[in-house]
Amino acid sequence: MFKKIIPFHTAAKGIFIILTIMLLFHILVLTGFIPFDIVWGGRLKSREDMLVFESVSVGVNLLIVLVIAGHAGYLPLSFNKKITRILTWLMAGLFLLNTIGNLMAVNPIEKFIFTPLTLLLTLLCYRVAMEKT
Repeated sequence: MFKKIIPFHTAAKGIFIILTIMLLFHILVLTGFIPFDIVWGGRLKSREDMLVFESVSVGVNLLIVLVIAGHAGYLPLSFNKKITRILTWLMAGLFLLNTIGNLMAVNPIEKFIFTPLTLLLTLLCYRVAMEKT
């Protein structure tokens, strides 16, 4: 039934849109336009911590975009669909854990804006992972 509610390509495109916005957000944090005390549960203590954690975030988000694009067939490269499907299931789990972490965030922006966003990413990744392509 979930497959009928959210078509595969709609879910994949939704992930791309959200992650593009998230990448822009992380870049704004890295460049100092957005204060780093509103990310990572408000628990980062220094600019050096922020640089490490935000760089990892950018890398992980880019990897997720690559995996989803590969699984959805949007790239001119051949990807092993079984591997991309397993990775997409893992990403759904990662976003679910991130949602739980956001619920425990100190900063209300992270709690009330990013919790629904990561929950939506969980559902969209779940939908993409369901597709055997």
